[in-house]
Amino acid sequence: MNQQNPAQARAKIEAMKRQFEQKRSIDTALSGIKNKIGVYSGKGGVGKTTVSVNLAATLANSGHSVGILDVDIDCPNVVRAMKISEQPLLDENKKMLPAERFGVKVMSMAYFQENEDEATIWRGPMIHNAINQMLQSTNWGDLDYLIVDMPPGTSDSPLTVMQTLTMDGFVVVTTPQELAKIDAKRSINMIKKLQVNVLGIVENMSGGIFGSGAGTEIAKELNLDFLGSIKIRHDYQDTSKPASLLNNEILDEYNQIIKKSLVNLESS
Repeated sequence: MNQQNPAQARAKIEAMKRQFEQKRSIDTALSGIKNKIGVYSGKGGVGKTTVSVNLAATLANSGHSVGILDVDIDCPNVVRAMKISEQPLLDENKKMLPAERFGVKVMSMAYFQENEDEATIWRGPMIHNAINQMLQSTNWGDLDYLIVDMPPGTSDSPLTVMQTLTMDGFVVVTTPQELAKIDAKRSINMIKKLQVNVLGIVENMSGGIFGSGAGTEIAKELNLDFLGSIKIRHDYQDTSKPASLLNNEILDEYNQIIKKSLVNLESS
């Protein structure tokens, strides 16, 4: 049987100590946040970030204290969607203060990019370290809800985020297309393997040329709640603010999704 030498044993103990200290530091930094909700999809291009931004804006519009954390490693677009150009400020303890727009506090992996046009090519340890650093170094204050815009897919990036940041539940976004439906089921199965609550399914870009019904089919097949459909509308072409703040019908769609999500969150 192989035995570790004393140096290896000490190194392992030190690594475990560092992990424990990081976890404690993150827990302290997030102690003022009541609920952390991940918004996740099995593939890119289904409107996950749009859903994240509108969920956050709708919650804030209802009087809740809300933040949005963009940990989409490859395409961190929340700051652009929220029309934020300024960098985070530092408080007296050298913690980053999230920028605020439409009543939502915003922190993003985009702040770690030197050039937004360049691809971010990171492996698991680099992703883990970057997220750890951001979580430990951000002063969120007290929040009712933190919406987390996740990396899409079932590869290293979303898995690393899920293992680093403990969520209270996930909203899974799909579109009516068959391939998106298949990928959504893969992402849900990964969440379940990590024993995290799936709050339900949202069907984005519903209606018109894309059809509808994939969200309800997934929910029925996997015994999950269907949270609601978000129809395709021209209002999304107006990028001056989140669409839920521009159109009452869109606001109603998101309020319905939030209402069902929070019921499941409270019962989990």
